[in-house]
Amino acid sequence: MEGSSTRLAETLRTLPKAELHQHLDGAVRPATAVELAAEIGETFTVEEARARLVAPARCRDQAELLTYFDLPIRLLQTDGALRRAARELVEDMATDGVTYGEIRWAPRLHLEQGLGVPDVIGAVADGVADAQSGLEQPPGIGLIVTAMRSHPPGANVELARHAAAFGSPVVGFDLAGPEAAYPAPPHAAAFRVAQAEGLGLTAHAGETPDTNRIWEVLEFGVSRVAHGAPAATDPVLLDALRDRDVTLDLCPTSNVQTGVVADLAAHPITRLHRAGVSVTVSTDDRTVSDTTLSEELAAVAVATGMTAEELAELAINAFRRGFSPPLELAPRRAEAARAWHAWAETAGPLSG
Repeated sequence: MEGSSTRLAETLRTLPKAELHQHLDGAVRPATAVELAAEIGETFTVEEARARLVAPARCRDQAELLTYFDLPIRLLQTDGALRRAARELVEDMATDGVTYGEIRWAPRLHLEQGLGVPDVIGAVADGVADAQSGLEQPPGIGLIVTAMRSHPPGANVELARHAAAFGSPVVGFDLAGPEAAYPAPPHAAAFRVAQAEGLGLTAHAGETPDTNRIWEVLEFGVSRVAHGAPAATDPVLLDALRDRDVTLDLCPTSNVQTGVVADLAAHPITRLHRAGVSVTVSTDDRTVSDTTLSEELAAVAVATGMTAEELAELAINAFRRGFSPPLELAPRRAEAARAWHAWAETAGPLSG
């Protein structure tokens, strides 16, 4: 099965893809981490960097997985470091055939060396622009500003205001962080501000086994839930997701790492899709989860028995659910639909 997945990933890399759930700090290249560390007087090898950036295949829980963000967050505290990380991530996404992507990160985690929130947003936006100007066929990129569950609610309200005031390429507002320790409702005011200013709303929920945190973020009026795999165990929640047309932006490898699912074969993405729930596939964190979007799509499709047409439907759906303006997304979606349907017509069984 692993061989089938690898071969399929090589094919999928050539198809246009959209990735909606990708963290900047979880995608720092190990070699870049070595160089950024050297700038602040720290020395370690690329192999040592990988050991601190790439999480194991199975962590104790979400809290352990989050420790693999400690090093990149510490390194991404300057305009230059943020700008470089953003540029390299866009380049890596383009290499993997991503033609539309959304990058999210928490600006308030990058203020330790004097930057303000607008400075942090600006540095990342500049890095995206750098990459796009240097690529022959650059992907469209939207930025999602993320609030942390552990931060003061008032600070997150101000963060939402900064995000809205910045304008393009900021397209969305998010909530992330340790679910078990921090409920979502205290941050409702930040989402009201973001919604009033026209930002797309998403929130992390479902990186713990129960569905309580998913129900909480639905009260914010989100149109997308980052993760949400446990929803498959709650028929009432599934009805709510369908009725409200809420998308689950699933990250299969990451979901295994946090222990939400036992392995890829047990991942509910195919069952959710067949049950009429809107789902997409993303990497979550290219470095922390040591994967690419092509590899994620291939691995979960093979492991869960998806058909080629079902995989095509998931890939195209990601273009439908993006937060960027329709005028930007529509032509990219049309191009992707043509390519994916043409591939699906001749692909045959994916696990063969």
